[in-house]
Parts: sequence; structure tokens; C-alpha cells
Amino acid sequence: MTSKPKIGPMLKLVLGVGAVLSPLAQPLLKRRLAKGKEDPARWREKLGETSAIRPDGPLVWMHGVGVGEVMALRGLIEHLALERADLQFLVTSSARSSGEVFAQNLPTNTRHQYLPLDLPSPVEAFLDHWKPDLAVWSDQEIWPRMVVTCARRGIPQAYVAARIGKASAKAKARFGAAYGDLFRLLDARHAQDANSAKHMADLMDDNTPVAVTGSIKAAGAPLTFDPDVKNTFETIKNTRRMWLLASSHPADEAIALAAHKIICDTDPGALLIIAPRIITRAGEVVEHAQNHQLSASLRSINPTPDHATSVYIADTYGELGSWYRAASIALIGGTFDAVEGHNPWEAATLGAAILHGSRTSNFALDYEALTAVQGCRLVHNAEDLAAAVLDPGTLELRRGAIEARASMSRGAMQITNNLLSLLKV
Repeated sequence: MTSKPKIGPMLKLVLGVGAVLSPLAQPLLKRRLAKGKEDPARWREKLGETSAIRPDGPLVWMHGVGVGEVMALRGLIEHLALERADLQFLVTSSARSSGEVFAQNLPTNTRHQYLPLDLPSPVEAFLDHWKPDLAVWSDQEIWPRMVVTCARRGIPQAYVAARIGKASAKAKARFGAAYGDLFRLLDARHAQDANSAKHMADLMDDNTPVAVTGSIKAAGAPLTFDPDVKNTFETIKNTRRMWLLASSHPADEAIALAAHKIICDTDPGALLIIAPRIITRAGEVVEHAQNHQLSASLRSINPTPDHATSVYIADTYGELGSWYRAASIALIGGTFDAVEGHNPWEAATLGAAILHGSRTSNFALDYEALTAVQGCRLVHNAEDLAAAVLDPGTLELRRGAIEARASMSRGAMQITNNLLSLLKV
């Protein structure tokens, strides 16, 4: 164990509040379990308890809060594994859906756990069991007690693809020097953009370095797929115009369904696949399709759409890779409301032309890079969207997306080299 890290009174207060709240941990998780928000077989992982065995060899632990964040870590894992084949990887997340999706896309030598609650006993139990040789935080997720405890144990830590917007920086500043203390405890800091780097530097209020290395999402490995599903839907695509709305929310679906109604006036056999971000909303999506006089079916009930099906709802986890491979054109969900967009690179990597709405602040740099090389197309309404799907030139967007992805992936190599330098084993 190394010397005690230097932390100020505000961070000590934050840690003290967590300790006081410890008795509430199990009752809270049980309430979430009753509501279906926790995995019945794995909820105790959030208490630091697990039946999984720590693998032999150096272990790199990475954390991302949800589906998009953990999936983005896959590319970084592949880069690290190429440089050091002896490395083992542990990825943690918080959302139940993230564990279910990531399980379908595990890289080599990688396992998944749910992040323990940031309370004394769960944190200590987690670190006692896994004994990571390097801890990597990503995007917007970083937890005080875990960071401090890792620092006390001498575990190197890095923050990659850090994203700190103006509102987030303002909220963090309300805790005084607490977040500045946390960021200084890290051994490396990589921001997605210059604004995030400035916000982090302002919170630390000193000369502690922050590198700007961009998003790691562009470097993500292609999503896995089922060859039988891919072949089945490619056969359908040979006879029907097929396009995809992926990781959808209600606002996206409203635009897409209205557009598909227009498309079907020109091409009655056209098929729209909708993959809802929250699959329990599938019945709601069916109802909305029927309101547009479009026949709809669920993948959970019908393995393939029949010719009468105009809208096919993919209410299944872990199959997005198959849909991106099968569809030639993909509308990226979350780009028509306050969600502010989902990851466009999953589509780009698998050869789907990218369409999106104007709400993309979660991936502002990514969409800027794509737009600069004509690797995506902005649509404002149903008429725009229908025109884009019907336009043969839309497929040309794929060439620009490949170019943009290659450029945006360079930062991942800089991060990889930095992480390797932090490993002491």
C-alpha cells in the first residue's frame, strides 16, 4: 500500500457522506431489483460480491456507465491486446442493459461485472477480489471513493475520452475542490475535446496536464453478428428496399414512421427495421406504426418479416451488428430530441450509410468529422428522410465515413501507448 493521497476537506466530506449511507445499499438494490432495474442473477456484484474468478496475469480494469460507453471500450481493448497478448481485461458498467449487450460482444480475454456502489465495503471487496493492475475511467463516469481507494493502493489510473460539458463542469464546481482533487489523483487524463480539457484544468486549477485525444468510439471493434440472420436479411434486401432506425426513441420513431409512409407510396414493398433503445417499448412502437397504417411485427414473435410486414421491430438484445450489416442505410437514433444522439461509428464500421437529425451534441466532434468528409447526411423532417432513403446517392456516404473513422481512430493509439506505459507488470 502506498502513501495516503492528498485530498481536501470537501472530498473528505463526500467520502464521509458515502460511509453514512452504506446501510441503505442493500435495501436500495432490492427495490431496484423488484422494479426490474437490476439483473436478478448478478445484482450482488454491486455490493462487491462475485462468483467470477480473477484470471491469472496482468488485469486492466475499464469502466463505462452504459451500453455506448462499454461498447466504445472494445476498440481500446483490441489495441492494448495487440501490443500485449498477456493482458486480461475486466469491464464494468452500471446499467443492466449494458451488461446484457456487452455479453454478446466480449473481446478476447475480457469479462464483465457491474460496478460496485461507491461505498466502503463494496469498493474494498471489489478491489480485494480483482486486484487490477490498471484502472481506466471513461467518458463522464468517475467515482470518488473508488478513485481514492485505488490511489491509496497504488493502482495506476487513467481517465480516457473524458467529456465534461459546461453544465457538468458547473455542477462539479459546486463541490469546491473535490473534483480537482480527484482528477489530480489520476496518472493520466485524456479529454475528448478542448472544451472538456479546459473544464478539467479549471477544476484542478493548476498545471496538471490534460491531453486532448478525441473520442475512442470511432476505434471501436465491429459489433458481432449472427451469420444466419445476416444472410436471411441480405436475401430480403435483394428483393426489397430495406433501411434501419437504430437505438430509437419516440421522437426518432415518429419521424421514421412518417418517412416510411412516404417511401411506401413510391415503393410499397419497402421494409423499415426499428431497433428501440429500450426494447420493452416494442409494443408501443407497433401501435405507432399501425397508427400510420403500416403493418408491423415483432422479431421476438416472428423470426423473419413476411412480405406484408412494412415495419419490423427488433425487440432483441445483442443483434444490432446483424441489422447494420443487413441494412444499407441507417438513421441514428436519439438525434431528434434531448437524448442528443447515439454512436454513429457502429453503423460506419459495418458499411451502413449514416443519416441523422440535428440533435447530436453527445457526439458533436464525431458528427463534425463525418460531415467534413461527406460521411453522413442531416435530415430535418420526414420529407427529408424519405428523400434520403430513396436517393441512390445516399450510399456514397459510406466512403466518407470510412475516411472519417480512420482519422478519428488515431487518438486511440496515443491513449493505448499511454496506458501501456502506466502498467507496472
